[in-house]
Amino acid sequence: MIAPTDEELVRRHTVYSCVMGSRAFGLATEDSDTDRRGVFVAPTPMFWRFEKPPTHVEGPAEEQFSWELERFCELALRANPNVLECLHSPLVDHADATGRELLALRGAFLSLRAHDSFVRYAVAQRRKLEADVRRYGVPRWKHAMHLLRLLASCRDLLRTGVLDIGVGEAREELLAVKRGEVPWPEVERRMTRLAAGNDAAIASSPLPPEPDRARVEDFLIRVRRASALASAG
Repeated sequence: MIAPTDEELVRRHTVYSCVMGSRAFGLATEDSDTDRRGVFVAPTPMFWRFEKPPTHVEGPAEEQFSWELERFCELALRANPNVLECLHSPLVDHADATGRELLALRGAFLSLRAHDSFVRYAVAQRRKLEADVRRYGVPRWKHAMHLLRLLASCRDLLRTGVLDIGVGEAREELLAVKRGEVPWPEVERRMTRLAAGNDAAIASSPLPPEPDRARVEDFLIRVRRASALASAG
């Protein structure tokens, strides 16, 4: 068997793809890029070699990034914000039978781990913004906007058990931050308030302490087995 190239893996073996970024969040403007994310399934025989298939592939199109299914599931089980949000994009480009089953598993990935992963990511991003303020006098406003969005999304996830990545009525308020129309001290206050809201939501959250790893693993094994049988045929 000749192993497919990275580009062929994406073109021929993608099971799920969607649009992410500002367009998925409801924050797109005329100059917004179209960020595409996807999941591909490397044929099972590729794992029998010493050289394993890639865990992710950039491209082949601009602003395109794809994960191999196992890596995607691992990150989702850890409540990686970028991966979890990818599963909840309202702008789905493609989903075959395996992709649709992956989407049906969205709830299995959600757990209280989201608090640690989302807030930890937010803390790291806030430090970068604060460093920008110290160095340049202003933050990167676009990054500040997305940090506020992320904190609000996680707070609502913890409160409701549902991950909704659209900003809804908060669109104009967030775009004002992106345009630099909101003073940095006020942005900081909003970040602090949202972080506190995340902490407060844990006590009564409907989310389970851990994701349903067994259910996800069963799905992955079935996909690998089906791929092996298809390759043998």
